[in-house]
Amino acid sequence: MLGDAWHLYRIARVLLRHNLDEFATTLHIGRPMALLLRLVPRRWRSHHDEPRGVRLRQALEELGPVFIKFGQLLSTRPDLVPEDIHRELVKLQDEVPPFPGSEARRIIEQAYGDSLEQHFSHFETESTASASVAQVHYARLLDGSEVVVKVIRPGISTVIERDLDLLRTLADLAERHWPEAPRLKPREIVDDYDRTIHDELDLMREAANASQLKINFQGSDLIHVPAVYWDHCRRNVMVMERIYGIPVRDVEAIKAAGIDLRKLAHDGVEIFFTQAFRDGFFHADMHPGNIFVSESGQYRAIDFGIMGTLGDADKRYLAENLLGFFNRDYRAVADAHIRAGWVPPDTRAEEFEGAIRTVCEPIFARPISEISFGGLLIDLFRIARRFQMPVQPQLVLLQKTLLNIEGLGRQLYADLDLWETAKPFLERWMSEQIGPRAALKALRREMPNLATLAPELPGLAHQVFYRLKNDELVFRTRDAEIAMLRAEFQASGRKTRRLVAGLGLILLAFVLAPAGLPADASLVSWLLGLSGVVVIGLGWIRKG
Repeated sequence: MLGDAWHLYRIARVLLRHNLDEFATTLHIGRPMALLLRLVPRRWRSHHDEPRGVRLRQALEELGPVFIKFGQLLSTRPDLVPEDIHRELVKLQDEVPPFPGSEARRIIEQAYGDSLEQHFSHFETESTASASVAQVHYARLLDGSEVVVKVIRPGISTVIERDLDLLRTLADLAERHWPEAPRLKPREIVDDYDRTIHDELDLMREAANASQLKINFQGSDLIHVPAVYWDHCRRNVMVMERIYGIPVRDVEAIKAAGIDLRKLAHDGVEIFFTQAFRDGFFHADMHPGNIFVSESGQYRAIDFGIMGTLGDADKRYLAENLLGFFNRDYRAVADAHIRAGWVPPDTRAEEFEGAIRTVCEPIFARPISEISFGGLLIDLFRIARRFQMPVQPQLVLLQKTLLNIEGLGRQLYADLDLWETAKPFLERWMSEQIGPRAALKALRREMPNLATLAPELPGLAHQVFYRLKNDELVFRTRDAEIAMLRAEFQASGRKTRRLVAGLGLILLAFVLAPAGLPADASLVSWLLGLSGVVVIGLGWIRKG
């Protein structure tokens, strides 16, 4: 308890030193300190020259690595954080002094249960990069493979748990005393941070993320994902392929390599939309420090601790929203929100549409190269918050990643037209999700399940036909109303026979259509499938 009081005192002192009275006085311990500081002459001369966002960023940097990381998380929530603060928080850099290489060696050997030499022929004691949670060392495996070894910082779990307790205390105080708390939801933000930081502490999880992303882009010319060496991975140690490339922020070096900057920028947009809409699994920490470019112009990504996911429903409704924006069809955007359940079902579509138009029309008045697509999404989510839209964690990560991609793309190519790449991609994706092609794709996906039922179909069909033949489904009665029911049962029986026959034809078509059959067999299979569809359709169209 005494330790918590000391840490709260330290936080209040730092906040007050940076003239952040509005934040410090939400702490009970900060109020008397603020009163005392008003008596200090030096404070009288303070005119708060720096904007509050700059002062808050500086305070977080002084408070240390865990608070820096918390600030970085806040920067991913532009729908909750005021714009002036958000602009500064994105500048936070997670760079801290490295811990000794001898300590890294001890952690690795403890994780492996044997000496370092049993796994590596060479290990660089000096780290190549150091952050608040982990640091990285170059090494070489016994088979000669060049790798990077990521090691969790010693004692960081204890520090994180202590600071999380403090952040929860601060959030509780803010909820009670800060007028902005209902809108900014400090408890919710701390809970998000809790989940994110604990995910980053588990390097097996990061390794699994990298492995899945590599599978998704196997053989791609757009991006290379380093391989994971699973035999050498533990919860606090991860070993991955070492990659070489030009840091993406070094634009002059990329130009000198003769790489087409316009193509590189558009490739980055295509990579993002492919991850989000094709796979529903995307790298959610694609800031410039995590991206390199090969001499041939291929992207190379690292650091897979934070990944985003999108379900089929999220992808469909998000695509509808984005295409609505592209076409300036704000009613479509409003309807998509309501259908997705992102806003309450009793929301008046016309009112929501008007709010969206009010924000978006002035944006579209600017040249296309000056429009921030990520900024548009942020504005949309801010509007939706006014209509009681609950926070959608998957969309928060998506908008943060889109902002990163857009900023990176325009750093490479100032005239990047994000929509030039995104709109055709989304239109193509939507055409694959709706209509005959989508139905055929779904049927092919369900074929393994249908195939398991195939041996049972003849028996089931025989049972149905036998019972119909022997009039077991008919109730004999002289009552006029039950006689009507009898006619409906007979009609249902005929529909059932047609349904079974149609499904049988479709199943037979798929059995006859594996890859490699001659063209005439393929034609027969398609005719059988079409016949099945016709039989089923007639069964439902015809009465009785």
